[in-house]
Amino acid sequence: MSKKRKSYSAAFKAKVALAAHRQDKTVSQLATQFKLHPVVISRWKAQLLDNAADIFQDGRVKKKSDDPTHDELYQKIGRLEVELDWLKKKSEQLD
Repeated sequence: MSKKRKSYSAAFKAKVALAAHRQDKTVSQLATQFKLHPVVISRWKAQLLDNAADIFQDGRVKKKSDDPTHDELYQKIGRLEVELDWLKKKSEQLD
């Protein structure tokens, strides 16, 4: 029967990757300490270094939201003005 893969939390991965980055101990020593394969530690360290810049990105810059753009809003205003003018003319004709 095959063995299930272990999954580790992000906090644990960060802890191991930071320990590897500090270089206080060798990767082999860390592998023994955390009971992991050295390749796993090296991958997590590489991921940490590759994605470290994302931590310091400006928090005000967000993904494009579902809010309508200025052009869409101006188009809607134009349609509403046309409808309002039409309704005004119709109400004048009924009087």
